[in-house]
Amino acid sequence: MFTTNPFADLSTSISPSIIQTYVVLMALLVVAGTLFDIIHKKSAKYFFDNLRASRTKARKQLDGGDMLSIAAKTAVVDVLTSGEFCNSKRRIAHLLTMYGFIIYVITTAIMVFAYPTNATPTPAILPVLWSLGALMVCIGGYWFWFFIRADVSAEGQSPFRLMKADLFVVSLVASTTFALLWAFMQASGNAVWTTVFLVLYIIASTVLFGSVPWSKLAHMFFKPAAAFEKRMSKANGTAQNLPTITRDDPKQQQRHSMELLRDAPMNMGLGIKREAPRHY
Repeated sequence: MFTTNPFADLSTSISPSIIQTYVVLMALLVVAGTLFDIIHKKSAKYFFDNLRASRTKARKQLDGGDMLSIAAKTAVVDVLTSGEFCNSKRRIAHLLTMYGFIIYVITTAIMVFAYPTNATPTPAILPVLWSLGALMVCIGGYWFWFFIRADVSAEGQSPFRLMKADLFVVSLVASTTFALLWAFMQASGNAVWTTVFLVLYIIASTVLFGSVPWSKLAHMFFKPAAAFEKRMSKANGTAQNLPTITRDDPKQQQRHSMELLRDAPMNMGLGIKREAPRHY
């Protein structure tokens, strides 16, 4: 299973051109769904309007070096390491899912288009990476679903409670789970279960890539731009029109509303960080 290209084995019963057409169709659905999401939610307009407003109200003009530094920090902290997550478990689960999905998608494309049949031997590393990527998605996804989700860990809701907002994570985990089960059954020679899990794999994958306008998949393209704009607004002094002075700032302490908190410890009121919210 881990050293065999499952798509090459599948080509003995389904034409490689059909498999390749399906993959291309899923990619087009992602592009079309993302464009629809951007137009419908006006996220691109919101981003560019904020960008223009930030430059107009800037207290400090940023040069090319500043912009390059902000772009590098955005890429490393916000994108590659998901630094916006304060909860370490949530962050690890997200990184497992994200990098697993990237590995899974890339190796799928390579095996389907570069090694469509067993006539062209597939490098052993590709099926290994494909299986590893799918397994990473499953670990990160199931960990998040059963133990980390706010409505489960903090609100006491059942992990089997489904909502529209769960469409992305459910279809993603289902797709990779059925992919692994299909590959395993196909490698073991069980024709009946191979067919069952192949059908389920196709359904889950179609829902995953075809439901972009109603899931969180599209946000992966907008999130880096939003993170970059946020960092830029902090650097040029606009700070998205949010307060920039903290409670320990002398000017802030002189305000009448701060009189009772003037001598209070800085960590007062941060109980949510000292104790997990499990009071349901």
